[in-house]
Amino acid sequence: MIGLIGSGNMARALALGWAEPVLCTDSGSGRAKELASLVGGEAVASNRELAERADVVVLAHKPAQLRGVAQEIAGAPRCVVSLLAATTQAQLREAYPGIPVFRVEPNTPVEVRRGVLAFARPDAEYDEERHAELLELFGRVGTVVEVPEPLVGVAGAVSGVGPAYWALLVEAQVDAGIRRGLSPQVASTLVTETMAGAAALLRAREYDTLALRRAVTSPGGTTARGLAALERGGVRAAFNQAMDDAVDS
Repeated sequence: MIGLIGSGNMARALALGWAEPVLCTDSGSGRAKELASLVGGEAVASNRELAERADVVVLAHKPAQLRGVAQEIAGAPRCVVSLLAATTQAQLREAYPGIPVFRVEPNTPVEVRRGVLAFARPDAEYDEERHAELLELFGRVGTVVEVPEPLVGVAGAVSGVGPAYWALLVEAQVDAGIRRGLSPQVASTLVTETMAGAAALLRAREYDTLALRRAVTSPGGTTARGLAALERGGVRAAFNQAMDDAVDS
């Protein structure tokens, strides 16, 4: 059974995506009980009890709580998977000596099994069978992309934050449509379904963004004028700055 230490948004999204009972804890917020009721699991009284009962312990608490939680459950976990931002495998091994540790950064679409999960390639001796099991487990809720440990933060600054960025872009385009007369519902449907269709088409075309833009853009046409406006507005510079701010924070 999976045990989630922390029952915040990401823990909730994973549990809903897995759609199977989990053990979970919180720090007094009551969210563990709520999460357990959603997936038929159990809110456990302590992190220690959870670690003793779970087959896999998923760290979904705040990064600053790493040492405190590790001391509380010392020696109990069979395997630890960390969702903690800016926490390396080396730091996890130091906190959990002698226990298999892995690191993954998912994003919230795991809730609907369309997530993207940056899985850190093990950078020390590891249990290959357990590694394969975890790739399968997290693969149930989305696309797992293995990346070198030093690039996990960069991957997270692309996919982990991505849903929020896309939501902002959707809001901006919906607002523009409303300003010119569309109803909020119609504008939201047009933008969201276009985004989903464009993503599917990019996958089908092996992520060739230039080919997709050329297929839609006639010289001097409305798409060309719109793209030029976005370039003048600094869309590329904004994403580059967002990457730097996220990675270097």
